Amino acid sequence: MGEKEKNKDIEEYNPFEHREVVKPNSDLRSLANLIKSSLGSGLLAMPLAFSNAGWGVGIVGTVIVAFICGHCVHIFVETSRGCCRLERKPLLSYSETCRSAFANGPKCVRPLANFAHLFAEFSLCFTYLGVCCIFTVLIATSIKQLFDSYLTTTDIPVEQYCLMLLAPLCLLCQIRHLKWLAPFSLLANILLFATFAICLYYIFREPLTVSDKRVVGDLSRLPAFLSTVIFAMEGIGVVMPVENTMKKPQHFLGCPSVMVIAMTLVMCFYTILGVFGYLRYGEALRGTITLNLPMDDWPAICAKSFISVTIFLTYPLHFFVVIDIFTRYVQPRVQEKYHNVMQISTRILIVCFCGGIGIALPFLEQIINLVGALFYSILGLIIPGVIETVFRWEDLGRCNWILYKNIIIVFCGMFSLVSGCTVTISDTIEMIHQKTE
Repeated sequence: MGEKEKNKDIEEYNPFEHREVVKPNSDLRSLANLIKSSLGSGLLAMPLAFSNAGWGVGIVGTVIVAFICGHCVHIFVETSRGCCRLERKPLLSYSETCRSAFANGPKCVRPLANFAHLFAEFSLCFTYLGVCCIFTVLIATSIKQLFDSYLTTTDIPVEQYCLMLLAPLCLLCQIRHLKWLAPFSLLANILLFATFAICLYYIFREPLTVSDKRVVGDLSRLPAFLSTVIFAMEGIGVVMPVENTMKKPQHFLGCPSVMVIAMTLVMCFYTILGVFGYLRYGEALRGTITLNLPMDDWPAICAKSFISVTIFLTYPLHFFVVIDIFTRYVQPRVQEKYHNVMQISTRILIVCFCGGIGIALPFLEQIINLVGALFYSILGLIIPGVIETVFRWEDLGRCNWILYKNIIIVFCGMFSLVSGCTVTISDTIEMIHQKTE
């Protein structure tokens, strides 16, 4: 298909007019879900990321990563809408957009359309399985700290707390519509903001010292910083489900828009807590800043409780991506009368699988860095850059600036992937070795 015919088809068809969403979300609910997808456990890991990079590099790096991640979300959604118009479909998922972009791209890449679809599905599934593992460990670690201080007299391992969480998580993950998850996301956002405020209270209640903190950290730890920030910023797997279920999807992009407001708020919160959290606690920072708060003050106790509840309520939003993929592949192969049983049992099995991984590898910081470096680099940076380039191959702008811009994005993603995985695996091996000694 020539560029003129493609542009004509794109202009004639408006996918928004043909969408029939059973339970559409308002702009406010969509904003709550989008913020929650990017603003979660990663927020509390930002001070540790700044300790790896230094506060000066941390500020600049966070702003740059936020801009790149926001731009990648923008170009991917724009490409998805272009594919919808070209194929005359009301909406496409993340992986369907990848397939469509290749299927309608240059002739030499069209045979790769099915591979692109499967690769995107694989990346999405394993990314959000990793996120669910992180959430299980994070909730268990916070609960353990509270119980060890106030309720239990024996030291119960974090692995047992992971095991105890499986039953309530299995119940919560039986919710099947994003519409019903929006109130949980809103409550989780409120609790997260309260935790954020309490952390700032402890950070600023005494004068901060800047002289003994590094402006530029050790360059060998920069990949760990990038991995944490990318993990914290990225929520691209939730972007398409949120945009596809909006009552007014035309409000998702633009300025101001749901996406711009969400990413701006996320960037500000991350930068503020990252820099000042590092200035307060320095090299003593742990996986999340709430673990550094004192155990004898009620505001700190509230913060540790709030973050446990927040991540617990956020779990099903990220779980939704995983179960959506499983449902698409498994449900057509199951008789209709068994669909409900299949949904219940599959959700339970996936939650138990994530809990099992958390029990086997309860290293919070290392899992965050590995998921950020490996999967979020692929999902949030590499794939959007490649997909836009393929889809717009015949019109890459003046002097092919879109091509060169996307080459830089893909290079950043590859650098984060390789260097982040190398540093994280090395750290994990060292921790396991120390644990066994």
